[in-house]
Amino acid sequence: MTEKLSTLEYLQHQLAGTLPAGATSEMKYPTAISKLLGFRITGIDKAYARLEMDADADIHGNQQGTVHGGLLSELADATIGTAHSTTIEEGETFTSVDLRISFFRPVWKSVLSATARPIQHGRTITHYQCEIAREDGKLVALAAGTIMTLRGMVANGR
Repeated sequence: MTEKLSTLEYLQHQLAGTLPAGATSEMKYPTAISKLLGFRITGIDKAYARLEMDADADIHGNQQGTVHGGLLSELADATIGTAHSTTIEEGETFTSVDLRISFFRPVWKSVLSATARPIQHGRTITHYQCEIAREDGKLVALAAGTIMTLRGMVANGR
């Protein structure tokens, strides 16, 4: 028997290891990009997410030999998207409007932790902030992103 859960309930059960067999939600988790890049959800609540990944310049490196900023951008976007997905009601979906990121220090090899929270949560437009830190606790990057919740005809098929 298939049990339909809210995305928040689904992710909370998944994180706790108590996800019922056959359970589904409005969103697809884990996402294909998260599986490819090894992102792990380590914290979840309404409009909040924490993701981790093992970053290694030997795998994710740029021409300078450090972890590529594009990977940090994807980690921030995935964390913001995961946080926002916990606010989505049945029949809704969302899209990223923008993502701005500032880089503060390099990463060679570290467990990165990204944490996203809303700065302003509106009915349609929500602004998020995402901090990415190395395992030593030092801030690597700070991202800000805007998400638009889609409803009705514009949400169909997305």
